[in-house]
Amino acid sequence: MLDEAVVTFFKAPHSFTGEDTAEVSVHGSVYVQQKLLQVLVAQGCRMAEAGEFTRRAFVNRKFDLTQAEAIADLISSESEASHRVAINQLKGGFSKELQVMRSKLLEMTSLMELELDFSEEDVEFADRSKLKALLEETLSKVNDLKDSFRLGNAIKNGIPVAIVGQTNTGKSTLLNALLGEDRAIVSDIAGTTRDTIEETLNIDGILFRFIDTAGIRDTDETIEKIGIERTFKKISEADIVLGMIDGTLPFEDIKKAAEDIISTVNLLEQRLMLLINKEDLIQNNRMQHLDIEMSDALRDCYARNVVSHGAHLVDSHGYTLGDVHYSLAGLMSFGYLSAKDPQSVKGLKEQIGRHGRLMTPNDKAVLVTNMRHYEALMHASESLQLVKQGLEMDIPTDLISQDLRQSLYYLGSITGEITTDEVLGNIFSRFCIGK
Repeated sequence: MLDEAVVTFFKAPHSFTGEDTAEVSVHGSVYVQQKLLQVLVAQGCRMAEAGEFTRRAFVNRKFDLTQAEAIADLISSESEASHRVAINQLKGGFSKELQVMRSKLLEMTSLMELELDFSEEDVEFADRSKLKALLEETLSKVNDLKDSFRLGNAIKNGIPVAIVGQTNTGKSTLLNALLGEDRAIVSDIAGTTRDTIEETLNIDGILFRFIDTAGIRDTDETIEKIGIERTFKKISEADIVLGMIDGTLPFEDIKKAAEDIISTVNLLEQRLMLLINKEDLIQNNRMQHLDIEMSDALRDCYARNVVSHGAHLVDSHGYTLGDVHYSLAGLMSFGYLSAKDPQSVKGLKEQIGRHGRLMTPNDKAVLVTNMRHYEALMHASESLQLVKQGLEMDIPTDLISQDLRQSLYYLGSITGEITTDEVLGNIFSRFCIGK
């Protein structure tokens, strides 16, 4: 006797895979489990391949490919937000969007292909005005889904938060304080951080990826230069930028540091939190002076930034006094911090959490979190754009039809209506054994 077990039989097609399945539940001894596997293999069974059960369920049409991939995302989810996105995809939210678009395009493609069969009669079955309207609608939805990838990827892997500023402003001290551990080297020597350091932190059910960067300054040191180049790259990739400024510097230096940080950020797409660090070393009367002097200076910087990125300013700049000394359009804030004070860091965490909640969509929102889906949507968008241009230029039906078929192919490849064994093998190889 090996163990006492419970065996559950699931009859097709009501099992997870859609096939007859037996599930054996034994006690949690590693020895018992390994011995049982040896007995089963000796009786002619074989070990499952990675993701084989989910792949069988997909082949048996229990769900489509996006839902199969959502299972992997669900298993690896590390936050409430990423879990919510995976659940929505598992329920078929993304698939439904694609199916509606694809069915409308398929109907129009069929009518255009029918025209080719009657080309000698010069018959037009597909209403070109309807096709143009459908194209606009579909192209808009495809582009919206494609553009959601940045946020979807951030929620899945952690919203990127870049900690930037000049050398010795307390960036590494802040990272360590946020994480509650000594992750980055802290030193009075300028240029200690030569490369980016990344760590994730869950705040209020949202995963954030904090990136400590090399201090920005003029230097001839080769390795430090490379680190500063990476700093600018990380700033461009971040959704939230924490701009650290040494509050003990002369006012003109503080103002210049703030202007330099603001110039590296796109305030129409990114949130910037300017933090005057070393609050514990700043006298109250100097803080009041900084408030007054910085208000107008930063408002002007904000205006120049959004105009340079293509926005038109209205009369109101969204200027409001509050806990964070002022907020401009909700995308730029300015306040004080002591990276060595737990209460000050706790307050900053709460602000970052609020930003994360504003960025996180509701339960029913459809987001793209998968690079494979993003690439397919990008190609589908390009094909639909060619169809649009073809209609405007009145090119032959067979050429327009070819571009339509291409867009259908890419949309179908996302849900698995059109796929290859190589693609399936690549997707399911990332699953663990037994899933």
